Amino acid sequence: MTDMMTRIANLTSETMAEIWPEAEGLPAAAELRGLLAVPPDPAMGDYAFPCFRLAKALRTAPPKIAEALCQGWKHTETASVQPVNGYMNFFLNRENFARETMEELTEKGGSFGASDLGAGKTVCLDYSSINIAKRFHIGHLSTTVLGNSLKRIYDFLGYRTVGINHLGDWGTQFGKMICAYKRWGDRETVEKGGVDEMTRLYVRFGVEAKKDPSLEDEGRAWFKRIEDGDPEAMEIFRWFKDVTLKDAMRVYDILDVHFDSYAGESFYNDKMGPVIEELREKKLLTQSEGAWVVDLSEDKMPPCLILKKDGATLYATRDLAAAKYRHDTYHFDKCLYVVAYQQDLHFRQIFRVLEKMDYPWAKDCVHVAFGMVSLGGESLSTRDGVIVYLDDLLNQAILKARTIIEEKSPGLENKDEIARQIGVGAVVYTTLSNNRIKDIDYPCTKTPYEDEDGTPRVRYEIDWEKALNFDGETGPYVQYTHARCCSVARKAEELSLPAPDWSALTDDEAQSLLRLMSRFPDVIRETAEKYEPSMITRAVTDIAQAFNKYYYEHRILDGDPAQAAARVALTKSTAAVIKTGLHLIGIEAPERM
Repeated sequence: MTDMMTRIANLTSETMAEIWPEAEGLPAAAELRGLLAVPPDPAMGDYAFPCFRLAKALRTAPPKIAEALCQGWKHTETASVQPVNGYMNFFLNRENFARETMEELTEKGGSFGASDLGAGKTVCLDYSSINIAKRFHIGHLSTTVLGNSLKRIYDFLGYRTVGINHLGDWGTQFGKMICAYKRWGDRETVEKGGVDEMTRLYVRFGVEAKKDPSLEDEGRAWFKRIEDGDPEAMEIFRWFKDVTLKDAMRVYDILDVHFDSYAGESFYNDKMGPVIEELREKKLLTQSEGAWVVDLSEDKMPPCLILKKDGATLYATRDLAAAKYRHDTYHFDKCLYVVAYQQDLHFRQIFRVLEKMDYPWAKDCVHVAFGMVSLGGESLSTRDGVIVYLDDLLNQAILKARTIIEEKSPGLENKDEIARQIGVGAVVYTTLSNNRIKDIDYPCTKTPYEDEDGTPRVRYEIDWEKALNFDGETGPYVQYTHARCCSVARKAEELSLPAPDWSALTDDEAQSLLRLMSRFPDVIRETAEKYEPSMITRAVTDIAQAFNKYYYEHRILDGDPAQAAARVALTKSTAAVIKTGLHLIGIEAPERM
C-alpha cells in the first residue's frame, strides 16, 4: 500500500492534469507530497493542500483553484474533499483506510516498513572508533548508538552494510605504554586489571617522565620498533589491543552492537605509501615550511597536512588510505563517517582531496556529524578527570530500572533481564531522542579531592536521578506501551474472535493511530536519507502516545466480537510497529514490564 499522503498527492496530480491539461509549471506529485499538511483542527480534515503554490502557473486566485480541484475530484473511495480559503481539505474514507492499512499491517507484521530499496548496494559505516588502552566512556556513546542504528536501518531497507570500528591504535603513546609496561608492569596484573591497569601505567609514565625526561626518548624508541615491525614490540602492541577489545566487548554486548571490521589506524600503515606517491604523481603535494600538504586555498580551506617535516604521517594520510581501501574492498555506494561535528573541517578536507585525486566516489563519502557530550557544562577530559565511563552509566541505569521494577512489579519474572532491557533502553533513547547535531550535557555534581601526590582534583559524578529520567517521553515509556499491547494480545488469545469488522476503527483515536503507522515506512526511508535516527525515535513515541490515548478511550476486548477482533488486530499491529521501531534504534522491546 502506498502511504496515504503519497496516494493523495498522486490523485491530486491526476486531477490537476485533467482540469488544466495545457498548464505549465504545475508541481509534480512528488512536490505535491511535500506540500501536504495536517490541519491543526481535525474538523478541517485529515490532510490539506495549500493551493497558493499554483496561483502563478494558473493565474488564478487560490480559493478558485481549491474550488476547481474539489469539483473535479473523483476519488471518494479514498477521501472526500472540501475547499476552504484557498486550501483543498481531504477527509479520508475512514473504513476503507482502516481496512487497507490493517490488511497490510497484519500481512507484513514485523517486516512492515522493510524494503529492497538498497538491493545490490553497499553502505560502509565508520562508527564508535574507540582508542586502544583507554576505557570506553560516554564520549563514545553517541557515535556508537548512532552508527548502530543507521546500520540496522540500512539493513532493514535491503542494503549490504559494513560496520567498521576504526580503532585509534597508532601513535607514540603506544611506545610510552610499552615502556611503562616493561619497567613497572607484568602480564598477570594487566590481564587482571585490563584497561584500568594500562591507564595506571600510562599515567605513571607521565609522572616519571617529568622526573626523568630520558623516558620520552625511550618511549619514542619503542614506537619506532612498532613501526619497524619488531617482534617483541608487535607482540605487546597486539596484546594491548586484545585486552582493550575484551574490555570494550562487555559494553558492546550490553548495547547489542556489532562490527564487521576492526581495521584501525595501524592497519593502514603499509597502505599510505601508495597514496602519498599518487598525490605526488598527480602534482597535488606541495611543500610548506618543510611539511608536505595539499593546497586547498581555492576551496577556502587550510591546507591538508599529509606529511610532517620529519616524514611522519597524520590522521589525514591514514583516512585517505582508509577511504581508498574501503572503496577498493567493499565497492561502497556510500561511506558514512559517524564522527562529532568538531571534525567537520577534517572531513571536508579529506573529501576534497579525494575529489582532486579524481575519484568519482568521493561524493559518496559523508560525514554524519553529531553534537558533543559534556559534564556539567565542561568538555570531557580523561586527563582532568572530567569523564564518566560508559559501563558505569549503563550499570547505573540498569540498577535504577531494577529498583523501579521491585517497587511497581514485584511479581515479575526475569527481573534482571528486563531491568537490563529497560536501563539500556533509557540510555539509548535519551541519546537518540533529539536531532543528532544537538549537544548533550549530562547534569553532574563536582567533588574536590587530592590525588596521591597532593595535587588538587575534581571528581565528576553524573546526577543519575536527572540524567536517567524514566517518566514522560522516554525509552521505558515506549517499552511499557509495547508490553501493554502484548498483555492485551495475551488476553485476546483466551477469546474466540471472528473476522475483524474494520468499521470499528473509524473513531478519531483509531484513525490517528493508523495514520501514524501508515506513514512509518516513509519515516524509515527519510531517516536513511537524512542519517537522522531521532526521526524514528519521534515516530515510535508518537505511535505509543496515540495507542495509549486509544487504550484509555476504548475497551478493546468488550462489545461486538467482530469489532473487538478489529481492535485486537490494531493492538497487535501497534506492538509490531513499536518493536520494529525500537529495534531500529537499538532498543529491545520487553513483552512484560
